[in-house]
Amino acid sequence: MKILVIDGQGGKLGRELIERIRAQLPDTFITAVGTNSLATQAMLKASPDEAATGENPVVVSARFANVILGPVGIAIADSFVGEVTPAMALAVAQSRAKKILIPFNRCDTLIAGAGNQSGDELIADAIQKCKSFVES
Repeated sequence: MKILVIDGQGGKLGRELIERIRAQLPDTFITAVGTNSLATQAMLKASPDEAATGENPVVVSARFANVILGPVGIAIADSFVGEVTPAMALAVAQSRAKKILIPFNRCDTLIAGAGNQSGDELIADAIQKCKSFVES
């Protein structure tokens, strides 16, 4: 099972996702892709199996992933102050992978029904959804 974690800006969410995936699904192969080098560096601290930065790694990795996790902005062109290119958003949207997107109400995108859960609650829910899919 190949899991792709994509994050941008400071990479804190991506790092937390990788740490929790590692703890709960230790036998999965995790690829971390940052939309910038700072995000990738942060995710590397969580010991993914491989890591890269930028548009082409998102496009290529999305083709081979079984699950994609990250903030909802990874599927919205020009989000993260322009870090997510149209090609990145399209690659995520068109991937055959199961997409588990965390609904942070940022980047001028408000998700109806997302509520006001804490970041920790959103991450826990995302990991539970990933775990259910991987173990099924």
